[in-house]
Amino acid sequence: MAKKVVATLKTATGKDWAKVIRAVKSEKTGAYTFKEEMVPVDKVQDYIATGVK
Repeated sequence: MAKKVVATLKTATGKDWAKVIRAVKSEKTGAYTFKEEMVPVDKVQDYIATGVK
């Protein structure tokens, strides 16, 4: 799957996107998991601040 993401990012349309990785703490176990999402570059700061697209 990573190869598709990398290949997409190299195209002209892929440069408008950024991969955002967030650490999310589980309420049940207390362990951290990581959520990865592709977000438009101009929405990255909003996504980090609010946690939604």
